[in-house]
Amino acid sequence: MKRDALCHCSCHPLSRVLKLLLLGFGGLYLLPLAIGAGLWLAGDAPRDFRSADRSSAGLLPPAEAHEPAVVRVFAARTVRWRGIFAVHSWIVLKEQGAARYERYDYTAWGEPIRVNGFVADGRWFGQEPDLIFAADGAEAARLIPALRRAIAEYGPRRLGDYSAWPGPNSNTFVAAVLAAVPGTDAVLPPTAIGKDFPVDGRWLARTPSGTGVRVSLGGYGGITLGWVEGVELNILGAVAGLDLRRPAIKLPALGRLGMASAD
Repeated sequence: MKRDALCHCSCHPLSRVLKLLLLGFGGLYLLPLAIGAGLWLAGDAPRDFRSADRSSAGLLPPAEAHEPAVVRVFAARTVRWRGIFAVHSWIVLKEQGAARYERYDYTAWGEPIRVNGFVADGRWFGQEPDLIFAADGAEAARLIPALRRAIAEYGPRRLGDYSAWPGPNSNTFVAAVLAAVPGTDAVLPPTAIGKDFPVDGRWLARTPSGTGVRVSLGGYGGITLGWVEGVELNILGAVAGLDLRRPAIKLPALGRLGMASAD
C-alpha cells in the first residue's frame, strides 16, 4: 500500500512538471554558467585590470581617412570575475567628415556618462570587443542626431546612479539609448546584464525594437517577446532565449550561439 502511494506521488503530473523545470533551469542556466566559469579560469583574461591592454582592436578605420558618418555599438567581456557572465557595451559616433570618433560609456567611476574616456574600438581592459550594431553613410547620418538626443536625455546620470546589478549600468544605458531611436534593430547579447533594467520604472513596455513586449520585474527577472529580440527569459539578470529571425540560441555566460546579431 505504501509502495503504491509512493509510486502514485512520484508519477503525479505536478511532480513531472517540477522535474522538467529543474532540468530546464539546470540546462539553460546552471550548466552554461559553469562552462563559462571554466572557460574563464582556463583562459588568458587579464587578472590585473590596471595593466590590461586598452589599445585599438582595429575594428574601425582611421577617422580622418574615412569620410562617411559612422555609428557602432560594441560589447566586450568586463573585468575580473564578472567577465564570466557579463559584458560592457558602448556607443561610437562619427559625423560625416569628422576627424575623430566619439565614444560614449556608462561607468561606475566619475561622471557616469564618459565621453572619449577610451579608444573608440579599444579593448575593454584586455578583452576584444564584438560588433553589436553598425550603420554607415546616410543611415548613420540619419541616426546620429536622434542618438545624441537620447544620450543627452538619459535619466540616471548623477554620481552614484550606476549600479552593476541589476542596473542601471553600461548595458542599461546603451539599451535605453537604442530603444529611444526607432529603426536601429540593434539587440544587445544575453550577456549584457542590465539591459532589461527598466529606467522608466515600467514593468510592462514595448521592446527596444518596437516589435514586441517586455515584462521586467525591476531587472531581477522578466520575459521578452519580440520579432527582433526573439524570446528571452531573464532570471536574476541571467538571460536564456531563442532568436528565430537570425537563428541562434541565447545562453547565460556563453552568449549568442548561432548567427550573429549584426552583419
